[in-house]
Amino acid sequence: MNNQAPQSATLGADLRALRKARGLTLTEIATRLERSVGWLSQVERDMSDPSISDLRQIAECLGVPMSMLFAHAAVPVDEKGYVVRAGTRRPMGSGEEGLIEELLSPDLTDDFEMVHSTFEPNSKMQTPANRPTQEVGYMISGRLDLTIGSRVFTVGPGDSFRIKHETYQWSNPYDEHAVAIWVIAPPVY
Repeated sequence: MNNQAPQSATLGADLRALRKARGLTLTEIATRLERSVGWLSQVERDMSDPSISDLRQIAECLGVPMSMLFAHAAVPVDEKGYVVRAGTRRPMGSGEEGLIEELLSPDLTDDFEMVHSTFEPNSKMQTPANRPTQEVGYMISGRLDLTIGSRVFTVGPGDSFRIKHETYQWSNPYDEHAVAIWVIAPPVY
């Protein structure tokens, strides 16, 4: 069995989904990369493999961490696009603010993405965010302080919340991890 095929197919599909979610054309990205539209189209269709340098530039253009583009674990062919095993979740982001995120969705080709988020004790989002998304979170464990617009909330296990095109910020000033499941539309990672 060739383990490369599922990895490459997932990478191309994710690149296309991320580009479209940002409203960017092949021409816009190709111009930024100083590459041909044909080459980029082949990458998105898994007909050409980008180099590490290419991936670094593509990640920068799309505003995603480099790890998001090459962290594709080998998946059995019959599970590809359907099942994400606990040990094969793709990590996202650097974790530098104390937030560890893993992609629960099989890929980024849906109208939404599902993310498993673990907030380290005594951590805080440094810069408020405002994304053109609708997000719903469900708290599994711990507590989290959220500022959504001008409102401040503390949420705990079993609570859920929505962020809809508003500036938000999170903090976990508590001495235990907080774990949440987020659904984000359209995908941003």
